[in-house]
Amino acid sequence: MKIEELRTLYAKRPFCPFVIHLADGQAIPVEHPEFLAIGPEGDPIFVFRVGVDRSFDIIDMSLVTTLEVMGDTSLRR
Repeated sequence: MKIEELRTLYAKRPFCPFVIHLADGQAIPVEHPEFLAIGPEGDPIFVFRVGVDRSFDIIDMSLVTTLEVMGDTSLRR
């Protein structure tokens, strides 16, 4: 997976929520553009989780296998 693909999906307006799938089988939802932060060099990326625990994931782009757009199947990658 290339960082350009993630940046393109992130910049799409209106924003479409998507899921980041990792090599270990994890699926991490990005429900709003403010919940994603991309490092200056594109790696790592940070995904903030919705909820009371204020947790976040730090993701190495080399572990991302696919990006899945939620809802609109015409936008799926």
